Amino acid sequence: MELDPTISEARAREMRQEGHWRDIPLLRYFDQTVAAKPDLTAIIDCREGAPTHKLSYRELDRLSRRVAANLWAMGVRRGDVVAFQLPNWWEFVALHMGCLRIGAASNPLMPIFRERELSFMLDYAKPKVVVVPKLFRKFDHEAMVKALASSLPAMQRLIAVGGSGPDSFEATLLAEDTPEAPDQNMGPDEVVQLLYTSGTTGMPKAVMHTSNTLVANVLPFIERLSLDERDVIYMGSPLAHQTGFLYGMWLPIVTQSTLVLTDVWEKDRAWSVITDYKVTYNMGATPFLADLMQSTKAPPAESVPLRYFVCGGAPIPRALAEQAAQRLGIKVLSVYGMSENGAVTVTPPDAPPEKVFSADGSPLPGVRLRIVNDEGTELPAGEEGRLLIRSPSNFVGYLRKPEAYGTSSDGWFESGDLARIDADGFIRITGRSKDIIIRGGENVPVVEVENLIYRHPAIVDAALVGMPHDRLGETGCCFVTVKPGENFDLDILRAHLQQGGMTRSYWPEKVVVVEAMPRTASGKIQKFQLRETAKQIAAEGSRS
Repeated sequence: MELDPTISEARAREMRQEGHWRDIPLLRYFDQTVAAKPDLTAIIDCREGAPTHKLSYRELDRLSRRVAANLWAMGVRRGDVVAFQLPNWWEFVALHMGCLRIGAASNPLMPIFRERELSFMLDYAKPKVVVVPKLFRKFDHEAMVKALASSLPAMQRLIAVGGSGPDSFEATLLAEDTPEAPDQNMGPDEVVQLLYTSGTTGMPKAVMHTSNTLVANVLPFIERLSLDERDVIYMGSPLAHQTGFLYGMWLPIVTQSTLVLTDVWEKDRAWSVITDYKVTYNMGATPFLADLMQSTKAPPAESVPLRYFVCGGAPIPRALAEQAAQRLGIKVLSVYGMSENGAVTVTPPDAPPEKVFSADGSPLPGVRLRIVNDEGTELPAGEEGRLLIRSPSNFVGYLRKPEAYGTSSDGWFESGDLARIDADGFIRITGRSKDIIIRGGENVPVVEVENLIYRHPAIVDAALVGMPHDRLGETGCCFVTVKPGENFDLDILRAHLQQGGMTRSYWPEKVVVVEAMPRTASGKIQKFQLRETAKQIAAEGSRS
C-alpha cells in the first residue's frame, strides 16, 4: 500500500534551513541508545496480574530485530502498514522498532476499540499484519478480529500476544530461526506512523507522520522541560495515543533513560510505581492528576520523586495545581496539542504559577500561532478567534484524504479550535470552532460556561452544545452526569450561573442528565453525538 505524504518543497526547505528538520530517522535514536547504554533498563513493564518484567536496551534491540525479521518473512515490505491494538506492554515498543527497521508504518489502535471502530479502521488502513492481545481485561481481542476477518481482505495475518499455537506473538514474531531482515534505512520523510484522530466531530481520520515531523516535536519538548538521562519516564496513558507514543515511549529513547509502563490506570498502584522506580516525569489527562491527589497512598512531599506532571485535554483547576505543588511538591504544567501536531504549547517550568491555570502553555520552539477572525484577519492579543498553527511537527496529510489536509500553501494549519493569546504569548483554548453556540446572533463562550457548571458540587461531567431554536437560531443544551444521590435541573443550573455572575444570555435553555457521556477512546466527549441528541429533543419539542 502506498503512503502518500503531503510535503511541499517550500515547507521542507524552510524546515531544514531553520534547523527543525534534522533528517535523522527515528530508528537512529534507538540504535544510538542501544550502542551507548546496552545494559541500561529500557522498559519496566508493570502489567496487571503479571510479575514485573524488565528489559535492557540490548534485550529490546534483540527482540525488535526478531520482530523485524519475522514481519519481513511474512511479506511486510517498505510502505506497508502494521496495525497493533496493544496495551502498554513491551511488545508494543518492540513492534514499533521492528516496523521502523523494515520500513513499515506503525498503526497503533486503542485497546478499548471494539467491532464498530476496528471494522472501519482496519479496512481503511489495510494493514497486512494485525497484532492484538489474546485477552486484555477479560476481553478476547483475537476472537473479535477473527470475526471481522472476512471483511478485511488486506489482512494477511492476525497475531495474538499471549495466544497459543502458530498465531501467537511468541511463536511467530519472536521465532529465532528466521534470517535477519535487511535494514531498509528508512528516510526521514517516509511515513512511520498512522494515528487515528479522536473522532470528537465525526469519523476519525488517519494522521500521517514522518521521522522529521515527530523528531521536530520530541526534541523541543525535551528541551522545554530540561529532561535528560537522569529522568525516569512513567506512562499510564495508552501508547496508542499520541500522549503515550511520543511523550512516553520516545522520550526515554531520545534521552537514553528508562520507561515505566502500566497497562491499567489505578491511582494507588500508580503511586507504588512512581515511588518504587523513582519516577520523575508523567504526562496525562487532568483527571489522572486528580486521581493521584485523591489517593490515600500519596506519600509525603519529601518522598515524592515526581518532578513534573504535564496535563492536557482540559483546563487545570487552580485548586488542583496548587494542591499538587503544596502537598506533593509536583510542578504541574499545561500542554495543548493534537494528533496532527503533537504538543503545540507547553508551560515553561519557570513560568509564573498563574499561567498554569489561566493558560494552556506557550509555543514550543519553531511553532508559530495566529488568532484570526472568520475573514482570516489576524487579531490582537486577548481577542478570541480561530487558531492557526505553523509548526515543524505538522503532520503530512490524512491517509487517502488529501482534500481534508487543512493546511495552507505557506504552512498554516486550521486547528479547528478557538483561542486567544495573551501579551506574554501564552495561549488559552476557549472552544472548538464547530463548538460555537450562536444564540440570537451572539456567540456563547462554551468553555467558560462549562467551566462554571463544573464548579457545582453535584456535577461530575458537563458538556454544552447548540440546540436548534425557531427564533434564536440555537440555544444551549447542557448534558450533565451527577454524583450519586445528587439532583440537578434547569432551575439549579440557572441559580448556580447567576451566583457565578454569568450573563443570562449565556445560560442554557435545557438540562439533560445522562448516566454517561459518549466518549472517544482517549476519553474526550463526543459532542457530535450530543448535538444529534439535542436536535432530536428540539424536534420532539416542536411537535408537542
